[in-house]
Amino acid sequence: MRARIYPLLVVLLLFASPLLQAEELLSWQQCISEARQAHPDLFSALATLQQAEADKQITAGALLPSLSFGVSTQESGTTSKGIEPSSILSYSLSAKQLLFDGHKTSSLVSGNAESIKAAQYNYFAVSAAVRFALRSAFTELLKAQELVGLTREIADRRKNNLRLINLRYQGGREHVGALRQAEADMAQAAFEVSQAERGLVLAQTKLASALGRDAHKPIRVQGAFTASDLSTNKPDLAQLVKYNPLFQQLDAQSKAARYNLQAAKNAFSPDLYLNSSVGKSMVVSWPFHSVDWSAGVTLSVPIYEGSIGHAKVSKAMAVLSQQNAQEKSGYLQLLNTLEESWKTFQDARQMVLVKKKFLDAATERSSIANAQYSNGLILFNDWVIIENNLVSAKKDFLNAEAALLTAEAQWIQAKGGGVDG
Repeated sequence: MRARIYPLLVVLLLFASPLLQAEELLSWQQCISEARQAHPDLFSALATLQQAEADKQITAGALLPSLSFGVSTQESGTTSKGIEPSSILSYSLSAKQLLFDGHKTSSLVSGNAESIKAAQYNYFAVSAAVRFALRSAFTELLKAQELVGLTREIADRRKNNLRLINLRYQGGREHVGALRQAEADMAQAAFEVSQAERGLVLAQTKLASALGRDAHKPIRVQGAFTASDLSTNKPDLAQLVKYNPLFQQLDAQSKAARYNLQAAKNAFSPDLYLNSSVGKSMVVSWPFHSVDWSAGVTLSVPIYEGSIGHAKVSKAMAVLSQQNAQEKSGYLQLLNTLEESWKTFQDARQMVLVKKKFLDAATERSSIANAQYSNGLILFNDWVIIENNLVSAKKDFLNAEAALLTAEAQWIQAKGGGVDG
């Protein structure tokens, strides 16, 4: 007999192993690591930072000497007889160095440096948003996994209750209304199992997207419904705002606008350049031994530009005023967000404890009520209420656990915590 069973087990394992391997198991740290390397929003924010760095290099290039090499040819002649056409070849190497421009360029470079900081803080803010979306998707899948098991457990319980009530109905100890109610509860439980299974697929898809994956396949996560932030003492929220990347981004943008205003005001200053060149020119048919060179300075003083300069100053002042207002508005909004996130986090922490007590009470009451109902000590209406309370208590506890993880993720995002933190 054993000789027949063992080959059958081997065949079953061979067919089952691909199914077991089809579902990928991920921890939270694995999700963080993958999103850090593959999420498109992070690549987009990084590209914005690279653009800001390139802008600074472009602007700073005006402070460095510029070199250019040129070659030209010119053909000339006449229709008069006896005069041959001539060909002139010339080439030169020219250099130009900015000596003074009223600190316009240096102010623009300083503004670009602040823009780089703003782009860096934007990357951190995007990282915080990616982490929150990832943590929410992770929590949703973790909850969906638990919900599938819970709904199946409830369905088994409803099935046993239906069997019990049907036996009592057949024995004349229960009325038909109780039987129909048990059948309806069983149908509801079966629907919730199917609904939970569909929700599991949706949660897997959302997590795959939060990871930055193009292809979606079955995923299973491992984790617990416990918060990692155990602090219960309220921190200094005003100080946390100042370290938030969104506020730091606004602050850097205000500083950049201030430098741009200085550059616009300095646009009325003269520009002083050092110029030099060396080269040769000749008629192709003539030999030459001389080298042409020149050196000097060029002073350019703006006199009238059709009020363009004044308009640029007015625009720069308006931009600075806008950035300062946005910085203040951003500070107030972030302060409110931190206050709300802290409250929600603490409420969720306490709600888990409350729902756990309700679940313990409902479990105990159900155990007692089952024994009483089996012995005919309580009526069906009282017993079914206690059974429904147990089902609700289990669902409420699972929802409270998931809400705790989501609230913690919101609190971490409000503080500016990202996937790199």
